[in-house]
Amino acid sequence: MKYTNSSEDEENKGGDVAEASDNGVTAVPNAKHLIHCLTVIGQIEGHYILPPQNKTTKYEHIIPALVAIEQDRSIEGLLIILNTVGGDVEAGLAIAEIIAGMETPTVSIVVGGGHSIGVPLAVCAKRSFIVPSATMTIHPVRLNGLVLGVPQTLSYFDRMQERITNFVTRNSNISARKFKEFMMKKDELVMDVGSVVDGETAVKSGLIDNLGGLADAIDCLYKLIEEKEALGEKKESEKSEKEKS
Repeated sequence: MKYTNSSEDEENKGGDVAEASDNGVTAVPNAKHLIHCLTVIGQIEGHYILPPQNKTTKYEHIIPALVAIEQDRSIEGLLIILNTVGGDVEAGLAIAEIIAGMETPTVSIVVGGGHSIGVPLAVCAKRSFIVPSATMTIHPVRLNGLVLGVPQTLSYFDRMQERITNFVTRNSNISARKFKEFMMKKDELVMDVGSVVDGETAVKSGLIDNLGGLADAIDCLYKLIEEKEALGEKKESEKSEKEKS
């Protein structure tokens, strides 16, 4: 198993090492399958640099790492561990789209929280998990700073929200109606509309696939890897039979 810390202090983007190090990279040579663990923590940093005291996940670090993982034939699966407050909407959605488009088997697990743009990141893997104590905050798109009160601004917000809703419903089992119901709830968040969804509710609504912990997520990823291997062997066998005939 290969682990990578994807926060701003990441120095090592991969590579096998003999033992754990300060930046969270380690290798487990006797693991059943070689998987890469990617952590998405703190705030998703996009086009603007956040203050140095903020714990951030930088999308310019994550995206090349995902490309490398997809190309590395020694990596059989990707485990994504999320504990994020959200952040840059377009950066988070870009990361989620890349993960959703990977052939490498992927499993995500929400621990602590998967808030705001963390919701698409939680559902972008082929299978998703959430621990019982974790929560997910679902609310409409918001912008900080000066916002022009013109029809074009409202249209921009609507289109951005539709992009997120479409992605979430396409990559999970929640309906658009239920997702928008969570998003527009008025009596749960102070000074805002939206919902705070716990692990059990997230699974019941179809937003997340399974309630479970780390062992459950790894076991599921191993099964996805073995299913992919079996499918590959079947295709090779069929190709060989066709060539013989």
